[in-house]
Amino acid sequence: MSKKAIGIMGGTFDPIHYGHLVTAEAARVAFNLDTVFFVPSGRPPHKEGQEVSDQESRYLMTVLAVTSNKDFTVSRVEIERPGKSYAFDTVRYFKEAFPDTDIFFITGADAIKEILKWHRVNELLDHCYFVAATRPGYDLEDLKARELSVLPPEKLEKIFTIEVTAMAISSTDIKKRVKENKTIKYLLPESVEAYIWKEGLYFEK
Repeated sequence: MSKKAIGIMGGTFDPIHYGHLVTAEAARVAFNLDTVFFVPSGRPPHKEGQEVSDQESRYLMTVLAVTSNKDFTVSRVEIERPGKSYAFDTVRYFKEAFPDTDIFFITGADAIKEILKWHRVNELLDHCYFVAATRPGYDLEDLKARELSVLPPEKLEKIFTIEVTAMAISSTDIKKRVKENKTIKYLLPESVEAYIWKEGLYFEK
């Protein structure tokens, strides 16, 4: 019997969009994951000083986005945990909840560039694999040879890449389009789009 494996898709999800969903599905298939847990960040340390929507709005948008996929679910672990939201604490939580299970932390290649600055990164790489979603043509091996070369070889081997065309979609662009009253249709699920308009998110205050 093969070992179970789960994915953790962390992010601010402000808002969640098809780039996130396509990435999670690509990782699920590529690494034969039993479930992908979407984990909206509670207090993202890298977003300090930036305007971030309230936690419940981001959580609800994520729930709306994943309901049609039986292999996706949403966790409130970071929203309910006090203090800053660190990947290390989240991975440790899932490691305790799912012993004897491989954990794949799914993120973007841009985040991988900053991984050396992450909280307790060496211990983090002891507990999980990383899946870096890249735009087609992105050279992760070059990144490994340069910025990440200070990591031991056994840690570098735990960082994988998958190409995702939909990575060109960004939450920043979606928010900008809403502020400019431009269409965001087909960039994110209709249910999330409807929630944004209903709640008046991202409009100029």
